[in-house]
Amino acid sequence: MAADTVASRRSGTAATAAPLAVFRGVLRSRRRSLLLWSLAVAAVTAVYVSFYPAMGEEADLASFVANLPEGMVEVMGYDQIGTPGGYLNSTVFGILGPALLLVFAIGWGSRTIAGSEEDGILELEATHPVSRAHVYLDRLLAMWVGVALLAAVVFAVAMLLLVALDVDLAASRLAAGTVGLLLLALAMGTIALATGAATGRRGLALATAAGLAVVSFVADAMGGLVDGLAWLTTVSPWSWYLGGDPLIDGFDVPGLALLATLTVLAALAGLARYRQRDLGV
Repeated sequence: MAADTVASRRSGTAATAAPLAVFRGVLRSRRRSLLLWSLAVAAVTAVYVSFYPAMGEEADLASFVANLPEGMVEVMGYDQIGTPGGYLNSTVFGILGPALLLVFAIGWGSRTIAGSEEDGILELEATHPVSRAHVYLDRLLAMWVGVALLAAVVFAVAMLLLVALDVDLAASRLAAGTVGLLLLALAMGTIALATGAATGRRGLALATAAGLAVVSFVADAMGGLVDGLAWLTTVSPWSWYLGGDPLIDGFDVPGLALLATLTVLAALAGLARYRQRDLGV
């Protein structure tokens, strides 16, 4: 929040003359944060990808999974953990990757407008001849770029280690999982930003997006476990992300399209409301 504040002050007058001035200012102010997050994501990815060869033969993993409760196997995606795609699906892309990117995206999205408004910084920006749409879209784009950077780190580190360890997983499968992860994080981060822009309340923005992410995960799990609740998987963004097993079967175009549509609709709704709100200036 303080970082965005500094960025806004530095770029306030520049926004009148240079395109994407707010965007550049926000990214500039978050360089340290982006570096630290990139290192954390790289470390987590490296640890789990490197651990795959030590897991033993596929038969050993199958024996291990056979002793687990069926519900746990379904929820955690352990049914194909003996394959490279199944292993990554249940570790880096199933829990840890989404958790890290969602925390990053939702945290950024909830504070970049609502947090700045609570600090009075948006009032300062509004005194300059720069439109609200400009401020909103620049801050949104900065958040998208930050999330994309972390997704790229996941892909690059995983791909390098898979090649180095001679693990047989096609780059296209890894790319499919990474794009899905990116779009899931973008969707939740955009919902946080849009909610904050629409209400001016950072806490509400954070709770809304985080709550939706948790409900989405639970809906996906319940839909896979209970026959009568299978319909939940059709409305769960988490199912849109992993339901098509992208690390095994490749790009799930319908799921990706739904995530992209959710992201765009949330962005447009937030912009429409933000342009109408009274910011006190």
